Parts: sequence; C-alpha cells; structure tokens
Amino acid sequence: MLLKRTNIEEKLQRTRLKQSTSNSILNDVEAIFNQVDENHKVLSKRVLGADDSTTNDFNFDELETNKIYHVNQIKEVCIDYRLRFLDTKYFKGKLPQEALAKIKHLEEVHNTTIAGYKIVAPSKLFKLENADDPLLFAPMGNGYYYLIHKWGNDLNPLRKWLMMPFKNFENLVFTTLLVSFLATFLVPDGLFSNGMTPSQFWMIFFFMFKSIGAIVIYYGFAAGKNFNTAIWDSKYFNA
Repeated sequence: MLLKRTNIEEKLQRTRLKQSTSNSILNDVEAIFNQVDENHKVLSKRVLGADDSTTNDFNFDELETNKIYHVNQIKEVCIDYRLRFLDTKYFKGKLPQEALAKIKHLEEVHNTTIAGYKIVAPSKLFKLENADDPLLFAPMGNGYYYLIHKWGNDLNPLRKWLMMPFKNFENLVFTTLLVSFLATFLVPDGLFSNGMTPSQFWMIFFFMFKSIGAIVIYYGFAAGKNFNTAIWDSKYFNA
C-alpha cells in the first residue's frame, strides 16, 4: 500500500492546534496588533522583489483564522521536514496564476498593498525550479504570517523520517550509532575466528562507528551542510 504524501499546510495546522484553539487566534493577534505602530513603511517592490517589510495593514474582519501562523509554528515544521522559510527574492520557481489572483483579491479586500512575502519550500527550490510543496506567506508583524497560497505536489511521506538525522547534532550521533550497530551485525560470524566473542563484537562496532562517523563528518564539511535548526531561515546555499 502506497503511503500518503505529506501536506505541509496540514502539518502547520496541527502544530498551531498544539498551542492554541482556532477561536482564540484572531483575538490574540488583534490584541497584539493594537500595540503596533500604524505608521509602518510601505514598500514599493512587489512579490518577488527585494523588500524588507515586516508587517501588512490587514482588515482583521476579513482574515481567515485558519491561515494565520506564528513564526515558531513555521519554524517547527521547517525543522522537522528540512525546509526553508525565506524571502521570495531568493525563490527561483514560478508563482502560479492562482497565487497571483489570490494576492490581487487580498489587496482589493483589505485595500492595501501587500509586501514582505516569504515562502516555505525545500532548499533546492530556492536555486532550481521544482514541483514540491511551496507555501506563500505575507507578514502581519509580531512574528505572525498569513498563508496566501499553497501549490505544487505534497512532500514525500517519508521525508520527516529521512530528514530526522539532520535535525540536530544529537539525532545525527544517534543515527550514526544505530547504523554502526546494524553494520556490525552484518559482519560474518567466522570472519576473524570460529565464533565472535562479545569483546570482538564491540571492537568491530567501535571500528564501524569511527568509519561511518568519518564519512558523515567528511560529507558534512565537504558539502557545507548544516543542521535543520540552523538552515530553516538561512539565505545561504551552503548552510
């Protein structure tokens, strides 16, 4: 049976529900925004331009609460699935017509010019065109973002588990130990003597761990890779 592909928007919704109910989100956001300076700078550059806007003047009565996410919720999902959350000026794919239509509709409904767009997508989408699951956000200020549009294909259902070793240093060490342990069992029982003793097993395990660990370290440094916790909002390709 084929595994269902992972919808990142659904994962974001589940992450948000862990922290608050949908009925309280809009009230919480509006209470925070009452303290925000209304005289924010309106920037002229548009969706794929280089603007630094951190807030947009939305009409709260017209917002859909299920599309409001805090940066901490976005960060958690990006780290779990090794995704990036970057300004659209780094995005090298094409925005679909449906996304542009939604932007135009939002600007008409809210009577504003939206700026400061960001996208959640795999790292390669910020260098090459691809069909994986991008999500387009607009900043609302105070760490909140409004989801405008999701397009493309859902992620591989195993992506979270495949990216787990790269989540942080502890996961990488645990994975290396586990792979080394499994590799030790693959060594033929009579390779060094008639029967493998416990001391021989642990000596082979230690050798496997050093060898696999050296490969992991070499690949990490040679390819300039980093952990999910460090790259989720990094604009550097070799981060």
